[in-house]
Amino acid sequence: MGGLTMDQAFVQAPEHGPKPTVTESTGIPIIDLSPLTADGAGGDDTAAAVDALAGEVGAASRDWGFFVVVGHGMAAETVARATAAQRAFFALPPERKAAVRRTEAEPLGYYESEHTKNVRDWKEVFDLVAREPPAPPPAAVADGEVVYANKWPEDLPGFRDVKRELFARREALEEYTNALEELALKLLELLARSLNLRPDRLHGFFKEHTTFFRLNHYPPCPRPEVVLGVGRHKDPGALTILYQDDVGGLDVRRRSDGEWVRVKCVPNSFVINVGDTMQVWSNDRYESAEHRVSVNSEKERFSMPYFFNPARDAIVEPLEELVSEENPPRYSAYSWGDYFSTKLNGNFKRLDVDNLQIADFRKS
Repeated sequence: MGGLTMDQAFVQAPEHGPKPTVTESTGIPIIDLSPLTADGAGGDDTAAAVDALAGEVGAASRDWGFFVVVGHGMAAETVARATAAQRAFFALPPERKAAVRRTEAEPLGYYESEHTKNVRDWKEVFDLVAREPPAPPPAAVADGEVVYANKWPEDLPGFRDVKRELFARREALEEYTNALEELALKLLELLARSLNLRPDRLHGFFKEHTTFFRLNHYPPCPRPEVVLGVGRHKDPGALTILYQDDVGGLDVRRRSDGEWVRVKCVPNSFVINVGDTMQVWSNDRYESAEHRVSVNSEKERFSMPYFFNPARDAIVEPLEELVSEENPPRYSAYSWGDYFSTKLNGNFKRLDVDNLQIADFRKS
């Protein structure tokens, strides 16, 4: 079971536990992004198509906080190589995975004891950053500064950057995250357009972004009626791009009635959700949606979320174009780096208090 052994730490409180049945949603929008990648793009027709896409993205972000994209331009072979590398890693013996285990001081690599809302998740993960920041000086590390350096299983094909003479090729996961960054920037521009901002308005927050990429493995669970793969939560960043296999298990809380509904598995798609940062930037025009992952007793499930996060030194607050005397800012400014570090610390262990939330910055 992926090295997981059932105990009380995994058990959800009855009011937050899984439901016996979860209905598959038919309302979460499916948006075709092909106008962004069409050959010969240009002219009035393309501009109108992009404006229409921005309208769809805006409506989905307002009504659901979630949507599914197809026609995204990501090559199927790129996704296939990444998923093959993912499955190869989680098939390793426990001691091999433990060799790249993450710690509080080095929070990238393998981990099988993550907590959400102070309850342990039924999953194992492998985390890496899309861009490694410069290593801090030894003195800073000695003083407790966190080291964000990717930990690669050195001898596993598909996990290292391999260059061969003139035909340099990026390894599977790095190729995949590079393609995801391109998609994330396109989505960011659509979100900006939907808020009547210039398309590149948000780009400046991501020049040295702190995006990280995760491989998730949810083994079959002996007690799926009381355990969740990931407990209820909202993502802290700007947006998340998720690839999921065809097993299913991602649930989102429907805004209209508060019920949990299952996100449909659509072939060759990505699931997108806006995060807390986008909620603050938009001054609550868009809302980060609560979601969770259900597990089952028969099938393992794999997913790969890409968390598109601002630069460490970014100050997050409602955008000046979206506030006025009639619509004042609803949040106080906060440091993304400090906020994100606090969120990460709460993933490692059970805390005595609830983790920091954007509600803590909401103005009264």
